[in-house]
This record gives sequence, structure tokens and C-alpha cells, in this order.
Amino acid sequence: MAGEFTSRETILAKNPDGVRVPTIIDVAAEAGVSPMTVSRVINDRVGVGPETRKAVNAAIRALGYTPNVAARSLVTSAEMRIGVVYSNPSAAFMSDFLTGVFEEASIRGARLILLKGGEGGRAPSPAELKSLVASGVRGVILAPPLGESGAVLKALKKAGLPMAAVGAYSVEDAICVRIDDRRAAYEMTRRLIALGHRRLGFILGNPDQAASAERLAGFRAAVNEAADVTVALAQGDFSFSSGLSAAETLLDTSPPPTAIFASNDDMAAAVVSVAHRRHLDVPQKLTVVGFDDTSAAVTLWPPLTTVHQPVRKLAAEALGLLAAEISKLEADRRPGRDHILDHEIVERQSTAPNIVL
Repeated sequence: MAGEFTSRETILAKNPDGVRVPTIIDVAAEAGVSPMTVSRVINDRVGVGPETRKAVNAAIRALGYTPNVAARSLVTSAEMRIGVVYSNPSAAFMSDFLTGVFEEASIRGARLILLKGGEGGRAPSPAELKSLVASGVRGVILAPPLGESGAVLKALKKAGLPMAAVGAYSVEDAICVRIDDRRAAYEMTRRLIALGHRRLGFILGNPDQAASAERLAGFRAAVNEAADVTVALAQGDFSFSSGLSAAETLLDTSPPPTAIFASNDDMAAAVVSVAHRRHLDVPQKLTVVGFDDTSAAVTLWPPLTTVHQPVRKLAAEALGLLAAEISKLEADRRPGRDHILDHEIVERQSTAPNIVL
């Protein structure tokens, strides 16, 4: 497959006078790296060291290389049929995820075959998965929580398809692209404690997702560092409706929390809704924080302080890594690697120092 790519690009990479122009293969040879490394630098992907990136950019300038979009599209249109399997209770998360996938597919000239699972993050049926495999996809990208669905993983592994799972943890035979959920939750909880909050509520996410357990672990790690903090937990599943019932449960405790940390923005938005219904001022009477930094974080009042998880970038990175895996010879494939992107805490108007005794 790699030889076929080289041959096509060499033939196509000629100017109108028939003179051959530099290709990605030439740049790789000049820089002393693989063509895939050059591609990652061109597309600003993670996983390339600063010295290597500098060498590739120097080779590009020295050779006067310009990416041959037409050649790349011709090659990938025949080879890059990628399945996208998704189902997530957060519409805002899925909007960002699919935008990232579509944008990256457009850059790469890949054709996407979409398969939506059932409501609430349920996996597609075996027949639907079989139909996807039969459509001729060369690999599949999985949105959370389907990257940790045993039925989905088993079906795709049986078909021998490369997989990339967003938000998943160390899934065998799959590329996993995520942030450090534990660290992010730890940092957010430390901020709440620094604001003087000592009665904290925490809403858990889907119990079938590793990210939910990691966020809870980060929360607990921060709490354990402060001896005078009390905690109340409520179970959610990342949906707005689950956030409503979890918020009611937490606010009915005596005494109630002065700050609630929800495991995603949809559930945090639900907490704000319940607080408004109870005439609790956010943030003066109740601080609320979320996780993801989707559009849900800024479409309510007050806008949420939240953990920014770069969902679009995660999805784009997953598709790019999957495309790179597909382009390799089968003997050279190395599935099952974790790729961790950066997160950040975004401060908005839903947090305030604790003044409730």
C-alpha cells in the first residue's frame, strides 16, 4: 500500500511543463524521517518532537514543497473509507465530536460512513455493525462511550479493522485519544477547595466509562488532601435528565453542598436549572462547575466554569491517527496506544468564594 502511494504521488507531482516537483517522499528523505512524520508536521499533529519538526520544516523550505492535495485526494478517496460509530446522550459533545471528524476527513479526502447507536449511548445492533463492515470501511472511529463497548470492539476486532476510540482508556487493539481526566478533575476540585468550599457535591458520569471513574478518582484525590472537606455523591449518566435528579438528591442533603462538580457540562447545566427553581443564586449561594467546555457551558446563565476538553481536536487527532494506521502495511501496524492531549480550566461566572457557613 505504501509503495502504491509513492508511485501515484510521483506520477502526479509534475508541473504543467512536465517537470517533477518535490513530494512528501522527497521531504522525508531530506529530513531523514518517514513520510508519515512529514504528514504529521504538515497537519500539525502531536507526537513529533521539536527538533524533528524543525528538521521537517527546514526540508520543506529547502525543497519548496507544497502539499499535493489533488494527489492525496485521489489516493485516499479509494482507500480511506472510514466508519464513524457514535451515540452519546450529550448533543453538545456529539456536535463538537462530529465537527472535528468532518473537518479532518475533508482535509484528508476521506469518505465517512456514519452509524448511530441507540439512545443513551447504546451500541448499534450486531446486524448494523455487520453492515458497516460489509460497506468496505478500512477502519472505524468510535465516539464515547462506544469505544469501551465490548460488543462493538469484538465485532470490529473480528473483522480485522483498525480502530480509534475517543475518550477511552487502554483499549486493546485500538488507538485511544483522550485527556488526563483524573488530573483535570483533581485540578478543578483543588480550585473549589481554594475558594473556601468544604461541603462538596459530585455527580458521577456513566458507570460504564473509564473516564467517569478517572474523574471521580481525581476528585477524591483532591478531597483527601484537605482534612476538613465533606462529600456527597450522586450518580448520573452524562445526560441532562440524570443531572436533574442528581442535583435534587445532593441539594436535599443536610446540610447541602456549597459547591457541586458535575462530570460533564450537560449535568452541570441541570444543576443550575434546579438551583434556579429552588431560588438559589448561582454562584453566591451555590457554586457549580462542569467538564468538557461544550456549547452547553455558555448557553445558560451564569456561564459555567468548566474543564476544557478539546473535543474537536480529540476527534480530529483520532481520525488522523487512524488514517495513518490504515495506510501502513498490516505487518507494521501497532494498535493499542494512548495519545493524551492537554486540558485546561476555563473560569466563567458560576463560581464564587464560599460565604455559606
